[in-house]
Amino acid sequence: MTANPNPLTATAPNSWRSTLRMTAADFSRGIYVVTHNGLALLGIGLAVGLIVLAARGDLRQNAEQHLLDWLVARHEASQNAKMIMVDPTAADRATAVLPHTLPEQQAMVAHWLSRKYRVAPEPLAVLVAEAFRVGEQVRIDPTLILAVMAIESRFNPFAQSPVGAQGLMQVLTRVHTEKYENFGGALAAFDPLTNLRVGVQVLQDCIRRAGSIEGGLRLYVGAVSTDGADYINKVMAEHTRLQHVAMGRPAPRHVEPTWTIPVIAPRVTPSEDTTDLVEQAPTPGPATASPVATTTQTQGLRS
Repeated sequence: MTANPNPLTATAPNSWRSTLRMTAADFSRGIYVVTHNGLALLGIGLAVGLIVLAARGDLRQNAEQHLLDWLVARHEASQNAKMIMVDPTAADRATAVLPHTLPEQQAMVAHWLSRKYRVAPEPLAVLVAEAFRVGEQVRIDPTLILAVMAIESRFNPFAQSPVGAQGLMQVLTRVHTEKYENFGGALAAFDPLTNLRVGVQVLQDCIRRAGSIEGGLRLYVGAVSTDGADYINKVMAEHTRLQHVAMGRPAPRHVEPTWTIPVIAPRVTPSEDTTDLVEQAPTPGPATASPVATTTQTQGLRS
């Protein structure tokens, strides 16, 4: 015969579960009360603080200053974390000078070029001064040197042509590598002053070989399939404008070309009917002098 289970023992598990549920409910209510009261206390504290700050201007200013200092410190810390390395000596390496420190003639040229080609006057002032210095040494008009730079690169020291001419004077670095050896190598082609000096050497050689400015420019540009008239006329026109500017005169808008293709008139024998010849072919223009014998062949050279 089976004995009846103890009623106290049978209800023990149910009592334990009920106690656990009551404890969890009490804990939840306690958390709610504490949190609710804490938020209430925080709100009360903030309200009291605002009232005190509104009543006491000195305290408000002090609090604002502390807050501002904290924000500035945080901002500086974040900036320092990603700051690029600074170099206080960078200005010493810049190819630039204030134009007003140049002689008046050079300053006028620098400002005129700056306005026309939209280049900063400070680096242009250095190039103008160097062109005048080197031009005096090699007896080439400095305005011609500047005109070549203007047409070749528009004063962009990093310019490069499709055939590999580089820098301000668009020197073919691979052809004139030896000229850069005394300047540290071929990469000096992108140093503005070095490129100017090497370019002037090349220009001087071309003028000497050709016997005239125009002929030298034709050799400088390397005209093979054409006579180079377009390039020569552009350079000579800019040269003329810069001469006017250097003399304090307005630069002319239009400059007559100085280089043209000589026109050879057809030979006419006494037996030919010149009337029919004129009707059959257009009348040729007046023959121009040979490029080497142009009246401007010494223009830009200093005796």
